[in-house]
Amino acid sequence: MNHNELGKWGEEYAANYLEKKGYELLERNWFFNKAELDIIALKNNQLVVVEVKTRNSDFFGDPQDFVTPAKIKLLVKATNEYIISNDLDLEVRFDVIAVLKNKTQEQLEHFEDAFYYF
Repeated sequence: MNHNELGKWGEEYAANYLEKKGYELLERNWFFNKAELDIIALKNNQLVVVEVKTRNSDFFGDPQDFVTPAKIKLLVKATNEYIISNDLDLEVRFDVIAVLKNKTQEQLEHFEDAFYYF
């Protein structure tokens, strides 16, 4: 499985996980300028923007290691655009889902409120 296939697989795996947990998926791979929001979902009247990181080695590290400050800026900008263009008035939460997939294991770790943007 190459890098792109692994990433797509990870996003699918994460989306299925979120649906099972009662999240309503609104968008997948939503683009604004150079920013891509992997998954936009709704849960408990909260807009949840999920960044999915898929790896094939089992070194996870901290969730904040997955998302650089520059990436956070892009995610926030795109999220603001999404909220404005859809005329939403919801609280926003940013989550990171770390997916591990290799020959021996499939593992998912969900970090809610992975970073704050204000």
